[in-house]
Amino acid sequence: MLVLAPPAVLAANPKPDSKAEPKPEISREPARPQALNVVHTLRQIPEACARLEGMFTGQAADPYAFAVVRISETCQPRAKFVDAAKAKPSEKSGWKLNDLIRVPSAACGTQFAVVRVWRKPVDVATPALDAQGKARIYLDDARKQAKAGQMAAVPMFAAQMAVEGTPCK
Repeated sequence: MLVLAPPAVLAANPKPDSKAEPKPEISREPARPQALNVVHTLRQIPEACARLEGMFTGQAADPYAFAVVRISETCQPRAKFVDAAKAKPSEKSGWKLNDLIRVPSAACGTQFAVVRVWRKPVDVATPALDAQGKARIYLDDARKQAKAGQMAAVPMFAAQMAVEGTPCK
């Protein structure tokens, strides 16, 4: 299991002001309540070769464990998953709130894990058509661009996790 972003860093992100929070691109109901110490998948992001996993721990100090896990070693990502603490996603900086995932605890109905998934899109131009009328990327050209530091920007994703609600005793 390869963790792409440290859970402690993701958990330490301050949650945005809910009054000013934008509407997410994906609308969903809260997930089914999850039992203690059972790892569950929150969401998969195939273009970043990532899966978001979580688990209620039952510990007061750290009630929810959260991790970004690589889907497969052979997966070739078309997007990057970045650390939300460093990226500081917000609509002002070009990020879009992509998904808001609320997961209630089965052991404590007043406690929720809330994961905000942010997406930073990029404008990707289609390569010019070649002599056969096809849009192709040639390996030698791509290598020259990479050596010159002229690689095209790729979309990015980031996730923030917070535990909300009243903890149970």
